[in-house]
Amino acid sequence: MLLFDILSDLLKINDILLIIKNNAAVSEIRGNSLHIKQKEKWITIGDNDGPAHMHINTELIQVVKFVEDKKSDRTSFSVQFFDQNGDRILGAFFTKMYDQSNNLNFERKKIYEKLCEKYGSKIQF
Repeated sequence: MLLFDILSDLLKINDILLIIKNNAAVSEIRGNSLHIKQKEKWITIGDNDGPAHMHINTELIQVVKFVEDKKSDRTSFSVQFFDQNGDRILGAFFTKMYDQSNNLNFERKKIYEKLCEKYGSKIQF
């Protein structure tokens, strides 16, 4: 249930971008106002009948990490979900973390930090 709780909390936050990526394709879905439900091992984010949704196999996610990726001029903030091989299955990226002058939005950072405090920086299943 912990995985469902983390994803539910992320979907309550404005301006979260969910990204599924492999070497052949990338799918990006804005998290705002998406429904979430779980049936057996599958978590569904979005409406099955809507234009975009995803299904996540909870049995394949082994690790969740809160990641701050420092670049030369910015830091990106995300929650990333990995399989047993360390391959990323899903990334939930906090967008709109900086204003037009490249100043960090401390209110957004505080939301990220509170979520990290709630769950811990690394969760293993």
